[in-house]
Amino acid sequence: MDLESGRPRHEQISDWLREQIEQGTYEVDAKLPSEKQLGERFDVSRVTVRRALQTLESEDYIYRRQGLGSFVKERRAAQGLVRLTDFAQDMAQAGLDASSRVEHHAPETPPPAVAVHLDTDDQTVMRLDRLRLGDERPVAFDRTWLPLFYAQLLEDHDLEEETIYQILEAEYDIPILRGHYRITAANADAAIADRLGVDDGEALLLIERLSLSEGDKRVYFQRRYYRSDRVAYELELARGTVRNEAMEHGMPLREFEPVFENGGGTRDE
Repeated sequence: MDLESGRPRHEQISDWLREQIEQGTYEVDAKLPSEKQLGERFDVSRVTVRRALQTLESEDYIYRRQGLGSFVKERRAAQGLVRLTDFAQDMAQAGLDASSRVEHHAPETPPPAVAVHLDTDDQTVMRLDRLRLGDERPVAFDRTWLPLFYAQLLEDHDLEEETIYQILEAEYDIPILRGHYRITAANADAAIADRLGVDDGEALLLIERLSLSEGDKRVYFQRRYYRSDRVAYELELARGTVRNEAMEHGMPLREFEPVFENGGGTRDE
């Protein structure tokens, strides 16, 4: 590749390296050419090469080890939480192959905190536990409670292949229109840790979600435990066009999205 005139050389080098990584020329944990090799290839100084590498490091494309060089980092790809999506859509946006494994599917008396969210008179609800995988590696563990009316609509469906969104919307014309989210941290208990392949007590990202349909009907309440080494949340705020509006109402949310480690972490499964 010959560098163009009129564009900063470090930007062109970072663009070239980024393209090589995205095309798979350099795979995860692969070592990039050294600063000296890149300098000779593009006929630039090490300072220029270093700026290009710093750009890629800030974008989470690479990580650097002192005395060893630069290596390709597991890429994170994003999808938007400003619109409602299901797990399969999240994984597709992240470039990962989604799959699920049902761990538990049976009626139970809901815990008081869950009953409050579902606001149902039923003494029994359906609990559905699923291990969620991306490229066959554990990403999250879902525990979902549904009122019996909605739970019976899922019967005879393969809940390892189909999502609740897909079944309710495609088969019964029941759209999920709104969701209330609460994001916090939780420590993995022994059962969840075993399923996710993490240590007992390890910190997880917990998202509690109440999904509602037309007329604010409560379809399900879910707790999703994400491996914290495989997902993070990023947000982007836009400043209001009028200063007083921004001060009064805050900065409008433009993007609020989870980003997933593409290919998973380095921990042995």
